[in-house]
Amino acid sequence: MVEQLKWEERALLRLRQLYSSYGYEPFKMSKFEPYDLYLNHKEFLISEGAITFTDTDGTLMALKPDVTLSIVKNFRREQTPVQKVYYNENVYRISGASRRYREIMQTGIECLGEVAMPELCEMVVLAAKSLQSISQNYVLDLSHLGIIAEILNPLSLSQEERAEALQMLGQKNLDALRQLLAPLGEATNPLLTLTALSGQLDEVLPALRPLCRTSRAEKAYEELQLLSSILKDEGLENQVRLDFSIVNDMNYYNGLVFRGYVAGIPTGVLSGGQYDQLMEKMGKDARGVGFAVYLDQLERLPTEEAPYDLDTVLLYSPDDAAASFRTAEALRKDGTQVLLAQQPPAGKRVRRLLCLVNGEVTEVG
Repeated sequence: MVEQLKWEERALLRLRQLYSSYGYEPFKMSKFEPYDLYLNHKEFLISEGAITFTDTDGTLMALKPDVTLSIVKNFRREQTPVQKVYYNENVYRISGASRRYREIMQTGIECLGEVAMPELCEMVVLAAKSLQSISQNYVLDLSHLGIIAEILNPLSLSQEERAEALQMLGQKNLDALRQLLAPLGEATNPLLTLTALSGQLDEVLPALRPLCRTSRAEKAYEELQLLSSILKDEGLENQVRLDFSIVNDMNYYNGLVFRGYVAGIPTGVLSGGQYDQLMEKMGKDARGVGFAVYLDQLERLPTEEAPYDLDTVLLYSPDDAAASFRTAEALRKDGTQVLLAQQPPAGKRVRRLLCLVNGEVTEVG
């Protein structure tokens, strides 16, 4: 029964139904890929290291620590202008909690190809609805790397200083950022202002508008305006925040990026965004956007103990084995969980204890 499944298993069922309802198709893949795929794009991975082995032909293989790279690798634009897929896969990576390799259930969606604003908005809406299906108490933090890049690019920063500035932005460390940028004077004011911005889109957008001074930044601002309108239409605006501390690797990501949280778990359970640069690095003339839900994190959510261990036990005698079997099957067709047994199971809490007497089902406890 659904009520007896673990948190992550229940979430997986709901998310699969959600993604299918939007036309996303299931995507299956091998459990392993050539290790070079992950070595060449290790900055894209959320976990360091991979479990490797040597194939029979001498190729170094790895149990997959990531799904997106495999989906991008197999994308063929000539086969479809836009590919929308969802996956339920096990990945093999170092768990943040135990710091040991684990087999982790992960689900998510990817949209590849001619990705335009409707697909981007749909992705953010589905990210919010994914969190909502896990808990009504959730937050989706949203950022736009196009705006961050346009504010950073005019500043005379070395590569090292740029990396430090992005790190401080990610930490919302305004004092350290102000100290780093002090030699540049007033030119750094937009970045400092951006660091302090956080809140619901309709609250933050008016303050963001004066910072968008280039055509690319203005285009990004218009995207956020449209997204804000769509989130309102969907009734999701109260739990989606604009927060520019969400900074993914800008060598791979661009545009919208986001991270999702639910109450009771201190770390993010959802992460995603646009990764056009990854598509380019992998030789794909296309755009890409997607997110993953980290189902292993849901193990931290408190579970409500079921009031019983077994739903229904049907007691039978060896003389009535055939009739008892048919009766149990009839009960199961109605969705009832039935255990056939000659005696009540010891140490188990049973909701209904039935027996078959003269062909009639009788409740005995």
